[in-house]
Amino acid sequence: MGLRFIFMLTRNDLTVEDASVQLQSALALGVRHIGFKDIGLPIEQLKALNAAIKAGGATSYLEVVSLDRMREIASARAAAEIGVDILLGGTRVDDVLPVIAGSNIQYCPFPGRITGHPSLLEGTIEEIVESARALAARDGVHGLDLLAYRSKQDVPALMKAVCAAVSKPVYVAGSIASPERIGVIKDAGAAGFTIGTAALDGKYPAPSKDVSSQLAAILRDVATLNRHISPLHKTNLANAFAHVRDTHSPTVEGQANNMQVKLARFAGEQTWHFRPQVDELILVHKGRLLMKFRDREEIVEAGEFIVVPHGVEHCPVAISDTCEVMLIEPGSTRSTGTEMGGFGRE
Repeated sequence: MGLRFIFMLTRNDLTVEDASVQLQSALALGVRHIGFKDIGLPIEQLKALNAAIKAGGATSYLEVVSLDRMREIASARAAAEIGVDILLGGTRVDDVLPVIAGSNIQYCPFPGRITGHPSLLEGTIEEIVESARALAARDGVHGLDLLAYRSKQDVPALMKAVCAAVSKPVYVAGSIASPERIGVIKDAGAAGFTIGTAALDGKYPAPSKDVSSQLAAILRDVATLNRHISPLHKTNLANAFAHVRDTHSPTVEGQANNMQVKLARFAGEQTWHFRPQVDELILVHKGRLLMKFRDREEIVEAGEFIVVPHGVEHCPVAISDTCEVMLIEPGSTRSTGTEMGGFGRE
């Protein structure tokens, strides 16, 4: 699983008033992990927000604002009532677990000592790591919500130490507003991170400060770190065929999984042949192709294709002076070709 970006519809530990509007921007861009707090909007609006997140195909998160025991219990009850997928934050595991028992909520509390509002992470790296180990060992705890960037400690060292100490996913929160910090989080071994205020206030490096531009920049940077950016660009068939000189052997122009895209130019009649194990798709780009089978003949015009199943004898014939075809077949297929020898042999 790649690094997970969780967009929080929050500012200063409060769900923003225009959360439903910002949600639509996020869903339109394909953000698939979206969270909010249980304060800032009435519970009915939070239920509607959660329903819209799920209807948009995203996973919903509620992050606890840890003020006191009763407030944390109230947040857990709100998470259960709202029906979120994942509950982030809080420190009172013994109080929260009974509240969410029997639900499908995944629970990721804060390790370490949390104080203040907005929340701060107190304690040494060793103390936070020990807290992380103890929490991760609990049944019903599915991961951890680490307020790394709200700690006075060496943040990269803290994240690495916590991620190395537990086998459950660690999500990082607190003042993440640059691709450099996201890269450090990735290198530390974290499962994901949250960004809220930075994107809502236009603080992330992007062409514009509007939320859509902010989210698009974050998604691009995360995709780059996860190696989800394609290095491939479109290919123009006419231009590609201009480089095909050999009328005997197909040239490989692309590959998808183990399937190769090959281009071939040929003239006249090829030999009768069949492939024992490999099906073959032949698309005519230019010219006309007569495909002979033992029981029939078919003319394939430019823009049409034909599939020849494995084991079927066939003989391709270029009706026009030359015929340009695109072949799609497994890369393991040998395309040596000989004069008057078909498109290649296995």
